[in-house]
Amino acid sequence: MDNKTEPILLQTLRGKATSRPPFWFMRQAGRVLPNYLKLKENYTFWQMMQNPKVAAEVTLMPVYDLGVDAAILFSDILVIPYALGMGLDFTDAGPVFEKPLAQRSNPLEGLNPDPSKLEYIYKVVDEIIKTRPENTPLIGFCGAPLTVLLFMLQGLGRKGDFPDAVKFIYQNKEATKKLVEELTELSVIYAQEQINHGVEVFQLFDTHAGLIPFDLYKELFLPATEKIAEAVRAKDVPFIFFPKGLGCGIGAITPEYCDFLSIDWQTSLQTARKLVHQEVGLQGNIDPRLLFAPQQEMEKTLESYIEFGRKNQNWIFNLGHGFIPGLPYENAKFLADWVKNTDWKRNS
Repeated sequence: MDNKTEPILLQTLRGKATSRPPFWFMRQAGRVLPNYLKLKENYTFWQMMQNPKVAAEVTLMPVYDLGVDAAILFSDILVIPYALGMGLDFTDAGPVFEKPLAQRSNPLEGLNPDPSKLEYIYKVVDEIIKTRPENTPLIGFCGAPLTVLLFMLQGLGRKGDFPDAVKFIYQNKEATKKLVEELTELSVIYAQEQINHGVEVFQLFDTHAGLIPFDLYKELFLPATEKIAEAVRAKDVPFIFFPKGLGCGIGAITPEYCDFLSIDWQTSLQTARKLVHQEVGLQGNIDPRLLFAPQQEMEKTLESYIEFGRKNQNWIFNLGHGFIPGLPYENAKFLADWVKNTDWKRNS
């Protein structure tokens, strides 16, 4: 593809100059879209994920309803523990494991990796590729080993701080390393299979990266990120890493870990740009709660991003985390239109 036909997100990820930053939103498929909320009345979350036609429709909904520059696969980070043999159900209150690992006498026993349990997701990817509008890249993803392991160890209860899971990590370092290995191996297979079926960009979500001290994170979990990044890039697909809450730890993120680093709202983009290796692009970091503000207030805050966007071609406009349930759809649409219609003062 030449520059004129290559989607703007892929141009930016490949280091090309564009007239504006590309944009997509974490958790864009659902939550704030009226069409999604209407569709959801007829299906459970599991049913939506496992039905290729429905999952593809939900994946592409934000492309039509918001005008984003890319679609992200409609799925969940906990499909990996399910494929490892953990009993999992998605309830109205969220995902629930039959028996979290921290409650088992031997957490490593009973894990039985079965990659075939992920086959239904590749059928969804096939359907998206078949039905997507032209020039709409598809982003694939999985959860990073720390975040996924926290859920596996503790389940959903008090998920914000995962006290039982963190206690387990401190008490059982060797078992933790083995669990991370299991997770990483299956995540590598999963990532590469998504790419084999047509995914063009891949993001690794580590929503709870900030839960443990960075030194421990670097020792136990960052090597897994590097392995998944290597597997993705071996297929010539750009790799985005989102370690939410990592704080100053982002200064240790060098090109071997990712092509682009997604920044949460706690760290300004200016600070992030000084800390992160210059060859690593940035993504983020709009506070999703800004979308509760009146549009006039939203615009004032957004205008402060123009200067950064003018100077930094290697930046993807995104949120510092996902859309929050209950945000007004009108404000999400306002945000999307604002990015597209703003003069970013770039010469190209």
